[in-house]
Amino acid sequence: MKLTILGCYSATPRTFTNPTSQVLEINNHIFLIDCGEGTQVELRRNKIKFSRIQHIFISHLHGDHFFGLIGLVSTFRLLNRDTPLHIHGPKGIKEAITLQLKLSRSWTDYPLHFHELTNTESEIVFEDEKVIVSTIPLQHRIYCNGFLFKEKSGDRVLLIDKVLNYNIDKAYYKSIKKGKDVTLDNGKIVPNSELTAPPKPVKSYAYCSDTKYNEEKISLIEKATVLYHESTFLESHKHLCEKTGHSSAIEAASIAKKANVGTLILGHYSTRYQNIEMFRDEAKTVFDQVEIADDGEVFQF
Repeated sequence: MKLTILGCYSATPRTFTNPTSQVLEINNHIFLIDCGEGTQVELRRNKIKFSRIQHIFISHLHGDHFFGLIGLVSTFRLLNRDTPLHIHGPKGIKEAITLQLKLSRSWTDYPLHFHELTNTESEIVFEDEKVIVSTIPLQHRIYCNGFLFKEKSGDRVLLIDKVLNYNIDKAYYKSIKKGKDVTLDNGKIVPNSELTAPPKPVKSYAYCSDTKYNEEKISLIEKATVLYHESTFLESHKHLCEKTGHSSAIEAASIAKKANVGTLILGHYSTRYQNIEMFRDEAKTVFDQVEIADDGEVFQF
């Protein structure tokens, strides 16, 4: 599992920082999460192939989280994309994008599918044989969702030495990895537990975009491998959290601790602060495994 931070600062873009956008690579999928201004430039800078992006997840309709989307959609057209693009986001995102395409007479030549979200409870928004993605309802000034990306359990691990000891034909290997016992020619049943080891542990990534402190999401993100949680303010400006619908670094760390996640990544910093290391320092007073996002940062898990 690989996470590339394209932008992780709040509000307006600057010459040296970008608003929110990131790319998650999980189980052979590449997902774009949020799409602030400048996203396509950062995709190029980080050498991420546009053609591999099939699904985009937008948390909410504040500009620093989706104003880069129309540009990216248009660029895909200019690059002669022909594969479908799926956009998952709040109700209204289809109107916002298609109106701009209409007025500029720039309809895409590739299938563009919108999956608009209105549910205030968690729901599955994408699923295939490898990954499942569900929403994490958040509490912001407007309708907003985070997203939980979770690998599905893979096949059991074949213990080839044990299999060869029983002289089992290769034709049975696939069913053995699926958990089946084996019946030998002499009628003896070899239990699957002798021939395989448990599958590799699944990984999960919880993305919590703009939100004020609320413990309702804890049950949805419990024991996530990695939690990205917005931390717009330090304690010196905690009084702004409730009014703006944002969280402090310590509040993000409290959620991470109560949800028993593996690693916490902080982001969405207010640009009033000169040193983002202060966010790590404050969060670590509550939770030990803290990383701080920054534009261009890559995390491997």
